[in-house]
Amino acid sequence: MIQANVYKFLLDLADNNQREWFHSNKKAYDETKSSVEAFIKELIKGVQSFDATVVGIVPKDCMFRINRDVRFSNDKSPYKTNIGGFIAKGGRNAMNAGYYLHIEPGKSFLGGGIYMPPADKLKMIRNEIYFNAANFKKIVAQPDFIKYFTEIWDDNKLKNPPKDFPKDFEDIDLLKFKNYTILHQLKDEQVLQPDFYQYAIDVFKAMYPLNSFLNNAINNG
Repeated sequence: MIQANVYKFLLDLADNNQREWFHSNKKAYDETKSSVEAFIKELIKGVQSFDATVVGIVPKDCMFRINRDVRFSNDKSPYKTNIGGFIAKGGRNAMNAGYYLHIEPGKSFLGGGIYMPPADKLKMIRNEIYFNAANFKKIVAQPDFIKYFTEIWDDNKLKNPPKDFPKDFEDIDLLKFKNYTILHQLKDEQVLQPDFYQYAIDVFKAMYPLNSFLNNAINNG
Protein backbone atom coordinates (compact mmCIF):
# COMPACT_ATOMS: atom_id res chain seq x y z
CA MET A 1 0.00 0.00 0.00
CA ILE A 2 1.24 3.50 -0.83
CA GLN A 3 1.34 5.55 2.36
CA ALA A 4 -0.07 9.10 2.65
CA ASN A 5 3.35 10.38 3.72
CA VAL A 6 4.56 9.74 0.13
CA TYR A 7 2.18 12.36 -1.21
CA LYS A 8 2.93 14.73 1.65
CA PHE A 9 6.65 14.61 0.93
CA LEU A 10 6.17 15.15 -2.80
CA LEU A 11 3.86 18.12 -2.17
CA ASP A 12 6.35 19.62 0.28
CA LEU A 13 9.17 19.06 -2.19
CA ALA A 14 7.23 20.82 -4.96
CA ASP A 15 6.95 23.86 -2.68
CA ASN A 16 10.58 23.70 -1.55
CA ASN A 17 12.60 22.37 -4.47
CA GLN A 18 16.00 23.38 -3.15
CA ARG A 19 19.03 21.38 -2.07
CA GLU A 20 19.12 22.91 1.38
CA TRP A 21 15.51 21.93 2.09
CA PHE A 22 15.99 18.46 0.65
CA HIS A 23 19.01 17.72 2.82
CA SER A 24 17.17 19.02 5.86
CA ASN A 25 14.33 16.62 5.07
CA LYS A 26 16.41 13.66 3.99
CA LYS A 27 14.76 11.41 6.57
CA ALA A 28 11.33 12.11 5.06
CA TYR A 29 12.69 11.33 1.60
CA ASP A 30 14.26 8.08 2.79
CA GLU A 31 10.92 7.03 4.31
CA THR A 32 9.14 7.92 1.07
CA LYS A 33 11.63 6.01 -1.05
CA SER A 34 11.46 2.95 1.23
CA SER A 35 7.68 2.92 1.09
CA VAL A 36 7.57 3.05 -2.71
CA GLU A 37 10.44 0.57 -2.97
CA ALA A 38 8.50 -1.96 -0.88
CA PHE A 39 5.44 -1.43 -3.07
CA ILE A 40 7.42 -1.93 -6.28
CA LYS A 41 8.91 -5.11 -4.82
CA GLU A 42 5.38 -6.49 -4.54
CA LEU A 43 4.49 -5.22 -8.02
CA ILE A 44 7.46 -7.09 -9.47
CA LYS A 45 6.16 -10.32 -7.95
CA GLY A 46 2.70 -9.61 -9.32
CA VAL A 47 3.97 -8.90 -12.83
CA GLN A 48 6.09 -12.05 -12.76
CA SER A 49 2.88 -14.07 -12.31
CA PHE A 50 1.87 -13.31 -15.91
CA ASP A 51 5.06 -12.03 -17.60
CA ALA A 52 7.85 -14.57 -17.32
CA THR A 53 10.40 -12.22 -18.91
CA VAL A 54 10.48 -10.02 -15.81
CA VAL A 55 12.94 -12.11 -13.82
CA GLY A 56 16.06 -11.40 -11.85
CA ILE A 57 15.27 -7.75 -11.08
CA VAL A 58 14.85 -5.93 -7.78
CA PRO A 59 13.34 -2.50 -7.00
CA LYS A 60 16.64 -0.65 -7.34
CA ASP A 61 16.82 -1.86 -10.95
CA CYS A 62 13.45 -0.23 -11.61
CA MET A 63 13.38 2.99 -9.61
CA PHE A 64 14.52 6.35 -10.95
CA ARG A 65 16.80 8.85 -9.26
CA ILE A 66 15.09 11.81 -7.60
CA ASN A 67 17.78 14.15 -8.95
CA ARG A 68 16.95 15.97 -12.19
CA ASP A 69 19.38 16.35 -15.09
CA VAL A 70 19.30 20.13 -15.49
CA ARG A 71 22.14 20.51 -17.98
CA PHE A 72 19.89 21.18 -20.95
CA SER A 73 16.83 22.52 -19.15
CA ASN A 74 15.71 26.05 -18.41
CA ASP A 75 14.17 24.70 -15.23
CA LYS A 76 17.04 24.34 -12.78
CA SER A 77 14.99 22.76 -9.98
CA PRO A 78 17.31 20.06 -8.66
CA TYR A 79 14.72 17.38 -7.86
CA LYS A 80 11.87 15.57 -9.53
CA THR A 81 8.50 15.97 -7.83
CA ASN A 82 7.48 12.42 -8.66
CA ILE A 83 8.62 8.94 -7.72
CA GLY A 84 8.10 5.57 -9.29
CA GLY A 85 9.66 2.77 -11.24
CA PHE A 86 9.72 0.92 -14.54
CA ILE A 87 9.41 -2.86 -14.31
CA ALA A 88 10.87 -4.57 -17.37
CA LYS A 89 13.29 -7.26 -18.44
CA GLY A 90 16.75 -5.97 -17.56
CA GLY A 91 15.43 -3.04 -15.53
CA ARG A 92 14.65 0.58 -16.34
CA ASN A 93 17.63 1.17 -18.66
CA ALA A 94 17.40 -1.98 -20.80
CA MET A 95 15.09 -0.39 -23.42
CA ASN A 96 12.50 -3.14 -23.30
CA ALA A 97 8.74 -2.68 -23.09
CA GLY A 98 7.50 -2.78 -19.51
CA TYR A 99 5.26 -1.50 -16.73
CA TYR A 100 5.56 1.96 -15.22
CA LEU A 101 4.31 3.37 -11.92
CA HIS A 102 4.35 7.17 -11.68
CA ILE A 103 3.34 8.80 -8.39
CA GLU A 104 2.94 12.57 -8.42
CA PRO A 105 0.22 14.59 -6.67
CA GLY A 106 -2.47 15.35 -9.22
CA LYS A 107 -0.56 13.59 -12.03
CA SER A 108 -0.19 9.95 -11.05
CA PHE A 109 -0.58 7.26 -13.69
CA LEU A 110 0.21 3.70 -14.71
CA GLY A 111 2.01 3.33 -18.01
CA GLY A 112 3.38 0.71 -20.31
CA GLY A 113 5.03 0.03 -23.62
CA ILE A 114 8.34 1.51 -24.70
CA TYR A 115 9.43 5.15 -24.57
CA MET A 116 12.10 6.67 -26.84
CA PRO A 117 13.50 3.40 -28.22
CA PRO A 118 16.77 3.76 -30.14
CA ALA A 119 16.52 3.83 -33.93
CA ASP A 120 17.35 0.16 -34.44
CA LYS A 121 14.69 -1.03 -31.99
CA LEU A 122 12.13 1.40 -33.36
CA LYS A 123 12.74 -0.02 -36.84
CA MET A 124 12.23 -3.55 -35.51
CA ILE A 125 8.91 -2.55 -33.95
CA ARG A 126 7.72 -0.89 -37.14
CA ASN A 127 8.71 -3.94 -39.16
CA GLU A 128 6.77 -6.19 -36.81
CA ILE A 129 3.68 -4.02 -37.10
CA TYR A 130 4.08 -3.79 -40.88
CA PHE A 131 4.05 -7.57 -41.25
CA ASN A 132 1.59 -8.25 -38.43
CA ALA A 133 -0.72 -5.23 -38.39
CA ALA A 134 -3.80 -7.40 -37.86
CA ASN A 135 -2.35 -8.87 -34.66
CA PHE A 136 -1.34 -5.44 -33.39
CA LYS A 137 -4.81 -4.00 -34.03
CA LYS A 138 -6.41 -7.01 -32.36
CA ILE A 139 -4.35 -6.41 -29.22
CA VAL A 140 -5.34 -2.75 -28.86
CA ALA A 141 -8.99 -3.61 -29.54
CA GLN A 142 -9.29 -6.18 -26.75
CA PRO A 143 -11.94 -5.31 -24.11
CA ASP A 144 -9.40 -5.59 -21.28
CA PHE A 145 -7.14 -3.16 -23.14
CA ILE A 146 -9.72 -0.49 -24.00
CA LYS A 147 -11.08 -0.70 -20.45
CA TYR A 148 -7.96 1.15 -19.29
CA PHE A 149 -6.37 2.71 -22.39
CA THR A 150 -7.81 4.89 -25.13
CA GLU A 151 -4.89 5.15 -27.54
CA ILE A 152 -1.17 4.77 -28.15
CA TRP A 153 0.33 7.90 -26.61
CA ASP A 154 3.09 9.81 -28.39
CA ASP A 155 3.65 13.57 -28.20
CA ASN A 156 6.25 13.37 -30.98
CA LYS A 157 4.47 11.35 -33.66
CA LEU A 158 5.67 11.68 -37.24
CA LYS A 159 3.55 13.74 -39.61
CA ASN A 160 4.79 11.84 -42.65
CA PRO A 161 5.29 8.10 -43.20
CA PRO A 162 8.65 6.79 -41.98
CA LYS A 163 11.20 6.05 -44.67
CA ASP A 164 11.67 2.47 -45.88
CA PHE A 165 7.93 1.78 -45.70
CA PRO A 166 5.41 2.15 -48.55
CA LYS A 167 3.30 5.27 -48.20
CA ASP A 168 0.22 3.42 -49.39
CA PHE A 169 0.40 0.85 -46.58
CA GLU A 170 -3.14 0.54 -45.24
CA ASP A 171 -2.08 1.01 -41.60
CA ILE A 172 0.70 3.53 -42.18
CA ASP A 173 -0.49 5.61 -39.21
CA LEU A 174 0.55 2.76 -36.90
CA LEU A 175 4.14 3.21 -38.09
CA LYS A 176 4.34 6.95 -37.39
CA PHE A 177 4.87 6.58 -33.66
CA LYS A 178 8.29 7.25 -32.17
CA ASN A 179 7.05 6.00 -28.79
CA TYR A 180 4.73 3.04 -28.34
CA THR A 181 3.40 3.93 -24.92
CA ILE A 182 0.07 3.73 -23.13
CA LEU A 183 -1.13 5.66 -20.08
CA HIS A 184 -3.83 5.13 -17.49
CA GLN A 185 -4.43 8.23 -15.38
CA LEU A 186 -5.01 7.86 -11.64
CA LYS A 187 -6.70 9.95 -8.99
CA ASP A 188 -4.70 10.60 -5.84
CA GLU A 189 -7.28 8.86 -3.67
CA GLN A 190 -7.02 5.73 -5.84
CA VAL A 191 -3.31 5.42 -5.18
CA LEU A 192 -3.82 5.61 -1.44
CA GLN A 193 -6.51 2.92 -1.29
CA PRO A 194 -5.66 -0.49 0.24
CA ASP A 195 -6.72 -2.22 -2.99
CA PHE A 196 -4.44 -0.12 -5.22
CA TYR A 197 -1.93 -2.95 -5.54
CA GLN A 198 -4.51 -5.26 -7.11
CA TYR A 199 -5.81 -2.45 -9.29
CA ALA A 200 -2.29 -1.77 -10.59
CA ILE A 201 -1.75 -5.45 -11.32
CA ASP A 202 -5.04 -5.60 -13.23
CA VAL A 203 -3.97 -2.61 -15.36
CA PHE A 204 -0.52 -4.08 -15.93
CA LYS A 205 -2.03 -7.42 -16.93
CA ALA A 206 -4.17 -5.62 -19.53
CA MET A 207 -1.04 -4.12 -21.11
CA TYR A 208 0.87 -7.41 -21.16
CA PRO A 209 -0.18 -8.45 -24.73
CA LEU A 210 1.10 -5.14 -26.11
CA ASN A 211 4.35 -5.39 -24.18
CA SER A 212 4.77 -8.96 -25.37
CA PHE A 213 4.26 -7.89 -28.99
CA LEU A 214 6.81 -5.08 -28.66
CA ASN A 215 9.39 -7.21 -26.88
CA ASN A 216 9.04 -10.02 -29.40
CA ALA A 217 9.70 -7.45 -32.14
CA ILE A 218 12.82 -6.21 -30.35
CA ASN A 219 14.22 -9.56 -29.33
CA ASN A 220 13.42 -11.45 -32.52
CA GLY A 221 13.83 -8.66 -35.06
